[in-house]
Amino acid sequence: MTSYDSVRQRLEGGRPVVLGGPMGSELVTRGVRWRGHGMLTDADAVRALYGEYLAAGADVIRTNTFQLNRRIYLDVFRDVAHMRHIGAPGLEHRAAELTRRAVELAREARAASGRGEAAIAGVLSPLEHCFRPDLAPEAAVARAEHAELAVILAEAGADLLVLESMNTLGEARAAADAARAAGLPFWASFVLGPDGRLLGGELLAEAAAAMREAGAVAVLVNCIPPDGVGSALETLRGGPAGAFPHLGRFDPPSWKFEFFPRFCETEAWPPARLAEAGAAWHRAGAQIVGACCGSGPAHTEALARESRVASRGSREDEAATRREARDPRLATER
Repeated sequence: MTSYDSVRQRLEGGRPVVLGGPMGSELVTRGVRWRGHGMLTDADAVRALYGEYLAAGADVIRTNTFQLNRRIYLDVFRDVAHMRHIGAPGLEHRAAELTRRAVELAREARAASGRGEAAIAGVLSPLEHCFRPDLAPEAAVARAEHAELAVILAEAGADLLVLESMNTLGEARAAADAARAAGLPFWASFVLGPDGRLLGGELLAEAAAAMREAGAVAVLVNCIPPDGVGSALETLRGGPAGAFPHLGRFDPPSWKFEFFPRFCETEAWPPARLAEAGAAWHRAGAQIVGACCGSGPAHTEALARESRVASRGSREDEAATRREARDPRLATER
């Protein structure tokens, strides 16, 4: 049985799945900076954080590959020729190398944790900034670039792919095509505006239907305030769904070379409060719960504890349903 089989069985059985917290933003709080996503200079810290999420009870951890692609390097040069002229040696290949390294570190952390049943989700994010849908490349370009990343993640050993923080349906379709071609199961997650639509303006219901038609196992929302999760979950009914919102407020840095999502006012969402919200999301139909930027291992642990309670409840309900099927009189007594 593969690691993803364990997660698949939980979803098919109607039980909750806990998603590990963010990598990039949490590493920044620990003093690990943008350069090489920390994997060039702070691989031990990256591996350790994966391990902390596993120890906290995450069923799925996400690779440290958010916004990691060739574009983040090329965007600071005039063009490829300019990058080769003044850029560091091998810069045009660095994204691919770091993507492989991200999966390798996750696999090492899982092996050390003894949590072989936990799955590693390779993250495919928007090729440009996740909050700037106007920068999204045209479909053919997005499809080719996501395909390159999906193959690297699959070959490196990811168990599934998460299309994370997708802000337009067009790019989400391109990433879904890439995930399907790579041969891995995939989940699709969207970032929404205050109107409940994708940042690109499309209806969440339309996007969810398109992703399920494309083969997504689950559809989620992320990088939205926790207070917006409930209404989103109502829209996502009809299949496995979930949420991993950010905590606090986005506070972008002022210099691109230090870029990574940072959030302030996160103290308003301590782990206990997030666990209470997670319980409400479970009642609203979410099977997959987690938290994004602004959270850390303590939040994952709180959600894992709450999810164990929800899992016991679902098993008890299932057992009661079986008993009622044998004796309908029990239904009225319940």
